[in-house]
Amino acid sequence: MPDGEVALALAELRRSLELGLTRIDGQLALLVQRSDQTDEKLADLERRVASLEKNRWPLPTIAALAAVASVVIALARGIGA
Repeated sequence: MPDGEVALALAELRRSLELGLTRIDGQLALLVQRSDQTDEKLADLERRVASLEKNRWPLPTIAALAAVASVVIALARGIGA
């Protein structure tokens, strides 16, 4: 193979490699962007869940209120009957 053909083949290979690397860089940048967005959404979700957990009524309190309400209703019916 003459030197000129080798040089052309190497130049074409170099262009193909640069094009491939540019495409890979673009895809990696997109993946990083999506990862950052996912991290932001996850942090927001964690904040929302923490807020909900902080403001929820504990189950024993609800059970106690239901029991008191039942006693009050039973007494009201007993007195009214």
